[in-house]
Amino acid sequence: MTALASVPVGTAGYRPSDEEPFMNERQLAYFKGKLMDWKEDILRESKGTVVNLKAETENHPDLVDRASSESDRALELRTRDRQRKLISKIDEALRRIEDGSYGYCEETGEPISLGRLEARPTATLSVEAQERHERRERVHRDD
Repeated sequence: MTALASVPVGTAGYRPSDEEPFMNERQLAYFKGKLMDWKEDILRESKGTVVNLKAETENHPDLVDRASSESDRALELRTRDRQRKLISKIDEALRRIEDGSYGYCEETGEPISLGRLEARPTATLSVEAQERHERRERVHRDD
């Protein structure tokens, strides 16, 4: 059993704070629980999608109904594809928790703010590094 497994994750109302050491065991356990819950929610939703897609294999005699159904199906599949990519990012974040690099900017090595991690637990760049990255992308895209 790892040290993280022994820390109570769902303690009532716990929120990481700047007043405590950055990425201490409690914070790591909190973000690990948050990421795992998010992944479980996505997987639960995707199982429901599979069931719905199988159930909706009916043939619609009306062209408008058929087009609407196909459009809904395409949207659902695009959403699932985005969520599949998100699960990959969640898995990467969980690996970073295990190897001790979670919460630190990949570019600068500086801590990523707790507010950013709370809003986007899969973040790998600090706000400043992300803004630089987006500026570079815009410049290259405009070329």
